[in-house]
Amino acid sequence: MSLSFQEIDCQESPLGNISLRRRRLPAFSDRDIYEVKLGDEFLMSSMFVEAEEALSDLGLAAVQGEELSVVVGGLGLGYTAVAALKDERISEQLVVDALDTVIGWHQDEKVPLGKVLNADARNRYVHGSFFDLATDPENGFDPQSPGRKFDAILLDIDHSPTEYLNESNASFYSTENLSLMAEQLKPKGVFAMWSQNLPEESFVALLKTVFENVESHIVPFYNPFLGTESTNSVYVCVKG
Repeated sequence: MSLSFQEIDCQESPLGNISLRRRRLPAFSDRDIYEVKLGDEFLMSSMFVEAEEALSDLGLAAVQGEELSVVVGGLGLGYTAVAALKDERISEQLVVDALDTVIGWHQDEKVPLGKVLNADARNRYVHGSFFDLATDPENGFDPQSPGRKFDAILLDIDHSPTEYLNESNASFYSTENLSLMAEQLKPKGVFAMWSQNLPEESFVALLKTVFENVESHIVPFYNPFLGTESTNSVYVCVKG
């Protein structure tokens, strides 16, 4: 295997073949770049993490109080979860992922941030579909405490509110199902979501049917492949 490229793991999953790779690129010669692919599609890269971290920073900035309990939907390479744990107000964080392979990469520390998450006693992995758990408030996200409520839910799974990792996720983006998820938030709790696209007015309008306050943020970052700035977005919603 070339020193500039290594496939660390490759397994079948319910969504198809998923692989973890490490590479060295000339523009990032001082560090390894970790990538996740699902089939032939690139899901994530450690080259572009600003918006994943901003999801935690912007979402938690809207939360009031101390001793916070947080759900992170979608583990990925761990950047959203690690950024959230930098907030000293967090007392417990559940990271929900449908793919046990991805959880295993972190537990076995095949990805750099696995070590950080494993060392923090506030962090706990939950293997399950975020969307199934989000729309079942009677049981909810925490298998150890059915029906509990949280201060914040941070979501980074689909590419956008209209572009899905799995077509079955589409039904989540409705007033009915967003309301079921919101039942699992405490009063004034926050739901925040990442999107690869600029804010979509139709989705903001949908969120406003459920939440008291909705804001969208554009997150810029430098893209060395394009030699210019790219953007993602983060929606931040506060429950009434």
